[in-house]
This record gives sequence, structure tokens and C-alpha cells, in this order.
Amino acid sequence: METETDPWDFDACFHAHYARIARAVARIVGNNGRAEEIAIDAFWKLWRTPQAHGDRAGGWLYRTAVRLGFNDLRGNQRRHKYEQQAGALSDVPTPEQVHAVGEEREQVRRVLAALNPRDAELLLLRSDGLSYEELAEAIEVKPTSIGTLIARAQQAFRKEYVRLYGEQ
Repeated sequence: METETDPWDFDACFHAHYARIARAVARIVGNNGRAEEIAIDAFWKLWRTPQAHGDRAGGWLYRTAVRLGFNDLRGNQRRHKYEQQAGALSDVPTPEQVHAVGEEREQVRRVLAALNPRDAELLLLRSDGLSYEELAEAIEVKPTSIGTLIARAQQAFRKEYVRLYGEQ
């Protein structure tokens, strides 16, 4: 019983095309080591696909390797997107952090409540991003005095905070 063998020379095809295929894939994926792995995968697919053997094996190899390269590139992009999303999830605060932020807000509220109402109002409005002109209009003073009033309000806030909670 005689087995039919493929007269096509895989080794010759490999030596003729491997380097060029690896370079072509490297231009797609941007990594020579990964490109070599993809080129080997393309040759493995060629080995397992007898209908691609023969004179047109080179074209089949290039097409297959380029498609594998683009698939790898898309897979890396998806993986990168999912890793970023997972990283964003890891930024979720812990219960201890949430408690600490809440406690800090409560301390700020207590300090603001102890301040002169105009100083507290000035600090709150400034923290909302109002300009000096808008602040002057809101608390009905001259715009030239806003800088001094803010500095005094900040100093009063620091003094009251230290009085209530100590140095931190």
C-alpha cells in the first residue's frame, strides 16, 4: 500500500518567505518577537492546509500572516481598553476612604459655620470658581478689596480649623 506524499517542499517555502513575512507582520504589530511568532503561526496554518500548498503558497502565506497580524493588533487594542476599564474600577474608593472624605467634609462645614458669615460665603464662592469681579458683586464690595478679604478669610479658616482640630 503506497501513501501519496505531497511533492511540495515546505522547507524551501519556509526559507524563501519567512524573513519577509516576519518583517511585514512586524510593521503591523510593532514588535519583532511577536511578529516572528505570528509568522510561525502562518506557516503552521500553511502546513495544516494542503490545498494552499504549491505555487501559490507565498501569496496565501502573506495574506494569512497579515490577517493574523491585524487580528493580534485588534486583540491588543481590546485588551488595552479592558485593562484601562479595569484600572478605572480599581480607582473606586474603599469604605475607609469614603468615611475619611465624609469626615473631612463635616470638619470643613463646622469650621465654616464658626466663621464670620461673609468670610464663609467668600470662601465658598471662591471655591466654586467665581472671579474677583463676581465675588465683589456677590458680597457687595469693591473688586480691589477682594484679594485682601480672601486672604483674611483663609487665615480665619486656618485659625478656626487649628482651634477645633489641631495641627494636621
